[in-house]
Formats: sequence, C-alpha cells, structure tokens
Amino acid sequence: MKQSVRISVLIVFLMSGLYARAQNRISVTVLDSSSKDPLLGAIVRIKGTQLGALTDEAGKAILNAVPDGKQILEISYTGYLSRFFGASFPLDSSRSSVVIMLAALGQELEEVTVTATRTNSRIEDLPMKVEVLGEDDMNEENTIKPSSIASILGDLSIIHIQQTSQVTGSASVRMQGLDGKYTQLLRDGVPLYDGFSGSFGVLQIPPLDLKQVEVIKGSVSTLYGGGAISGLINLVSKEPTDSQQVSLTLNQSTLKETNINAYYAKKSKYIGLTLFTGITNQQAVDVNKDGFSDVPEIRSGLIHPRVFFYLHPNIKLNAGLNTLLENRAGGDMQAINFKSDTTHAYYERNQSTRNTLDMHFSWGFRKNQSLNVQGASSFFDRNIEQRGFIFQGRQQSDYYEASYHADFKRHNIVGGLNYIDERFRKLQSDSTLLRDYYYQTLGSFIQDGWKILPKVLVETGLRFDHHNIYGNFFLPRIALLYKPKDQLSIRLSSGLGYKTPTIFSQQTLGSNIRYLLPLNNQLKAERSIGVNMDINYSFHIATKLLVQLNQAFYYTQIANPLIIENQNQTQEVRLINSGLLTFSKGTDTYIRMKYRAIDMYVGYNHTIANYSSGAKDFVLFSPQDKFSSTVAYEIEHKWRFGIENSWVGNQYIAEGGIKGRNYWFWAAMIEKKFSRVSIVLNCENIFDVRQSRFEQIVIGPYSRPTFRGLYAPIDGRIVNLALRISL
Repeated sequence: MKQSVRISVLIVFLMSGLYARAQNRISVTVLDSSSKDPLLGAIVRIKGTQLGALTDEAGKAILNAVPDGKQILEISYTGYLSRFFGASFPLDSSRSSVVIMLAALGQELEEVTVTATRTNSRIEDLPMKVEVLGEDDMNEENTIKPSSIASILGDLSIIHIQQTSQVTGSASVRMQGLDGKYTQLLRDGVPLYDGFSGSFGVLQIPPLDLKQVEVIKGSVSTLYGGGAISGLINLVSKEPTDSQQVSLTLNQSTLKETNINAYYAKKSKYIGLTLFTGITNQQAVDVNKDGFSDVPEIRSGLIHPRVFFYLHPNIKLNAGLNTLLENRAGGDMQAINFKSDTTHAYYERNQSTRNTLDMHFSWGFRKNQSLNVQGASSFFDRNIEQRGFIFQGRQQSDYYEASYHADFKRHNIVGGLNYIDERFRKLQSDSTLLRDYYYQTLGSFIQDGWKILPKVLVETGLRFDHHNIYGNFFLPRIALLYKPKDQLSIRLSSGLGYKTPTIFSQQTLGSNIRYLLPLNNQLKAERSIGVNMDINYSFHIATKLLVQLNQAFYYTQIANPLIIENQNQTQEVRLINSGLLTFSKGTDTYIRMKYRAIDMYVGYNHTIANYSSGAKDFVLFSPQDKFSSTVAYEIEHKWRFGIENSWVGNQYIAEGGIKGRNYWFWAAMIEKKFSRVSIVLNCENIFDVRQSRFEQIVIGPYSRPTFRGLYAPIDGRIVNLALRISL
C-alpha cells in the first residue's frame, strides 16, 4: 500500500511538472517609444520556432506553451526597429509580464511616407486615399517582369492595363474606368510623360530602379495641374543608404525575352551615388500563328545615374540623368524579318531616344519648415517607319517648381509656383497634316491641412493655372479625414480638374499616326469634378490574424470630353469635343490579411463609365467588374511562394452594346533564397487565356490589315526564370 502511494505521488509530481512546463506563459505589451501608444498587430515570436502572436488593440500579445530553457523573443512591427530579449523558462511570477518600447526606424518609415502629396506625411495621416507599392514589391517584380512596372500596377483592382496596339505593344493605364489620358504619371514628382513622349510610358520603367510607387485615387489636379482627373501615379527613385548596395538580375522567359538589370548605390558623409542600368532583348513572337506579331521585337538600353550632395544636415541636393534607347518592330512576321513582298508588307518600326536631366534641392531652414526647388528637362525623339511612310518628331518638355512647406502644430501648409512647357516639332516633311506646337502653363498652388480637432483634419487647396492656348483654370479642392481611433479612418474629398487637348494622347497614339488630323482651333479643354470617399478599418482575429478592410466610393463627371471621330470614306481621324458628359462611378473594396508568414490580398472593383445625354453609351474597353487576389507564404531566408489571380468582366468593346468575353488570369511563382542569391521561377497566364481564342484579331488583307480593339491578353502563357544576386 505504501509502495502504491509513493508511485501515485511520483506520477502526480511528474504530471504536475509536465503541466507546468506546458503552461509556460508570458505576456508582452508593445508600445511606441515616443507616444507610448499601443501598437496593434506587432509580431511577438520565439526565435527559431513557429510560436508567435500578434498584439491586440491594447498592444498586448500572450504566448502560451513556451518550451523550457533559455529563449529569445523577437518583437517586430512595420516601420519600427525590431527588439530582442532573452528569458529563461519557466519564469517567476514577477517576469511573466513585460513591456517593450519600439523606436521608429527612419528608413522604414520613409517606405510608407507619401511624397506625391508634397507634405511628406505618413500614409495613415493623409486625407486622400493612397496605395503604396514598396521596395519589397519592386524587388519582387524585378524578378517577374524586369523591363516594366505595368504588370504590378495591374495587380491593383482599381487599375486596368489595356493594351492599345498589337503592333507596338503600347498600353494605357486606366483608373476609375476612365481613359488613360486622365491618369497622370510622375517620376519623382515631375510630370514628363505626356504628349508625344508618352507613347510607351510605364512600359519603359523598370522596377529595380524604384523605391516605391504611390497611387493616389481620384482628382489631385490642385497639386499637379491638368491631367490628374482619375488619379495619379508617382514613381519614386531609390536613394543611397548608409550601407553599400549592389544588385544584379538576369532573366529569361519562354516568350524569348532576355533582361539584364544592375543597380549600385553608395553613400558617404557628404556625397552619395546611385546607378541603374538595364538591357532588354525581346524577339518578335507570333503566339497564335496568324502571321502577325503578338509581341513586338524590342531592343532597349537604359542608364540612370544620380548624384546626391549632403551639404548640411538640413540641406540636400541631387541631380540625375536618365537615358533610354529603344527600337521596336511589329506587324507581319515576314516584313519584320526583312522578307517583305507585295503580300507581306505591313510593319511598323519605332526608334526612340529619351534623355531626362533632373535636379532636386531641399533646405530645412527652420524647424518644421523647408524650401524645395526641383526642375527637369526631357528630350524625346521618335522615328516611326511604315512601308512608304516615315514620321520623325521631337518633343522637349520642361518642368520647374519652387515650393514652401511648413508643419505647424495644427496646420500643415504647402504652397508654390511651377512652370511647364511642351514643344513639339516635326524633323522632316511627311504626308501627315500634323503641325508643330508650343504649350506653356504657369501655375500657382496652396494647400492647408488644418487639424481642427485631435481626430479631425480638414485639407483645403486652391490652384490657378494659365495656359498659353486654352486660358485660365481655377481648381479648388477640399478633403476631410476623421480618425475616431487609430484603427479606423474615414476620408472624403472633392476637387475640380482639367485636361487640355493634345494631338498625342493615349487615345490617339494607339491609332495609325499617319492618319491623324491636326487639332481644330475651336476645341475646348475638358473639365471635371470628382468626389471620393473611403473607410479603412484594421482589426485582429484571435490576436494571430491581422485584417485591414478598405471600402471606397467615387464619382467623376467630365464636361467637353474629347473623342475620336472617323472621317467618312477615309482612314483619317480627328479629335472633337463630344456634346455628351462622361460619368464614372463605382466602388473599390479590398481586404489585406496577415497570418504569421502568410500575406493575403482580395480586391473587387465595380465601375460604370458612360456618356450620357438622354441616352447612355458605355465607355469602351473599361471593365465594369474586376476581382483580384494574391496569397504569399514565406519561409524566412529560405523560400517564398505566391499565387495570384484576377477576373475581368462586363467590358464593352464596340458600339451597340457589344461585350467582350469575361476571363480569368492566373499566375504563380516560387523563389528559393540563399544568403545573397535568389532563384525565381514564375508563370504568368497559367491557363493561356488569349483574345485570339475568342475571335480573330487581324482582319482584312495581309498587305493592309486592320486590328480589332484589344481587351484581353494576346501574349499567352509566359514562364520566366530569374537569378538575383545581392551584395
């Protein structure tokens, strides 16, 4: 009996020890070291294990079942310096609850600081809706589509990339269902991608050269003038960091595309340097075997050096040169390969050269006050050759701006002056009737972000522009941000916009330039009014799943819209002011979720864009419905997996209510990471969806073909293998 009692006591003792071991528990509260506010969604984990948790609204995370022995706890949060501390388990009761202060990390915070708003505010403090694709996104896209950022922009539900020409491969960036000419494209805050030089736009901008891409939804013409009616995309170049950076990417695709991209950056106390260079070699490919190229031949080279001078802790100057040389050829495959005859004679060759000089100067002369001066000049030459026709043109664009920014206790003020000019001239006589032109715009702007209450910010702005041809434009704007708590924000904004007529736009550059007629002197500028609203809410589920929900609504009305009119009995086309109004209204919904090493994104956009004057005609090539989703899983420093899809539906492609086919687009990637090397295998358009499977795209005789409008992919399935080396 005594023996059995001893055994029973021993069993109870062992079980209680095991139970105590299984119940090792620690409570960690994570706070901002400056404001002492709790940080929602901070990650607390035991290093080297899968054990972890996310902090709740009080900044608290609880870890249960921590193994015995010495453990290292890692606490991390986006935009903050990670903290580590060690503890030996089991803990005594006095150490079972700890408070960790995280300090903001300047470099990381810059990744979520939006420069296009001119106030350099953090994204969560802005009264306008902004999406930011950060440096990690750019580095990943560099191994998927190294030659351009068009693909990653199309991953956002509110953006639709529409290919406008099968021959040249040109594309238009549509936002809120409107034509691409209403989306303004900037490089480091400078608008130099309009007019003749906007022919290929985002197709010539590699992601490895970018720190982030800022997408502002809705009208921001008050800040940047004409063109930013449906939205604005600002491409932010990389800057040197304290540690030297060297990155090399080699890429090869099954679509016969070869890319070599290299980036170098170094910084010392007084000077810094960044250098990007890239080469693309794309062979022409006839995917559907109809005798015409579905992917044009491309030979391009790009070099972009920038020098930074740190003259004083509060004074910085940088200057850069961006040079691009590119040859494109598309059309009949025999003609492209210099084997043309009387039947196989259709082709188009584009030779383009772009040189851009830019300078940026900033001086923080007082506390929270700064003077900023920037300027850029761009020189663009393009030679277009078709059988029996040559067109040569040159465009020079200049942009100069001086602005003042002051961030006071309750007011965030920015104001300034800018000057824009655009000069185009033909380099030789040809059969077209196009004429040289010279546009000048002098503008002034002021904006005040007034924090009326701790949770309410009202931002008002006013811009005045004078155009040498189309006169004066007053552009008021107002925006409201209400944050009842850190996890919830409500935004409402409204503003006016305008777009002056130009013979070279996303509408016309997809057409054959030889048949464009000059602008009518009676044309009027397009004028718009837009309203945007969104609600953003972040919360957690069971402390492990962090969820961000955003619901946006928008409405835009455009008066005097410019449309293309085909001349009777000829191929000639001209721009006219339609007597109708253009309307765009819709909703944009997305959910971002993070569960440990899994990131998820689900977005849905619904847009109705139409002309209206009693009867309704829908805007063509504008999908009314787009669904997008992405799932990524990462094993730290070892593997990364990702899969994404999108559904595009209800797209009108011709007058009379004719719709195109709805389609799904799927892509997947796998990345193996080593210490300084990554190997990426990626597949775009997994199920080989092509418009040529739905209908014949090239119609008419081989010698003088016509092409249907493009609304779905035509390049088919693409597999690429990329090698990335980082030093």
